[in-house]
Amino acid sequence: MKITAFLILLTAPVAAQDFALRDSDHVPSRASLSDTILDRDLEYFDGGISRYDTGGAYAWTYADNNGGGVHTGVHDIGDAGMVCVTYDSGPERCDMFVMSGDRLVLLTDSGERYPVRDIR
Repeated sequence: MKITAFLILLTAPVAAQDFALRDSDHVPSRASLSDTILDRDLEYFDGGISRYDTGGAYAWTYADNNGGGVHTGVHDIGDAGMVCVTYDSGPERCDMFVMSGDRLVLLTDSGERYPVRDIR
């Protein structure tokens, strides 16, 4: 049991390094990120919209060939631009927000970059 916990702790720093940061990326503080994303609709170039509410609620609205839908859950804003979401359906994911120039960009641990088109 102790060995398992130790191995999990050893992998944590590696997971945090999976985000592909560019030289032009600036990682916002927790306070700055909260001011930027809370209680606003973040629209992405694919038409998807994410919303992080002050009370912890999260919603991702998307469009697809079947008309789209909404995934809901709860979020937690951490340090170093990290935002973790636990979906109502069970899965959890953690992403990182950065500022790249004047644009907010969502980074996934698989190296994908999703620029925010508009913040409303």
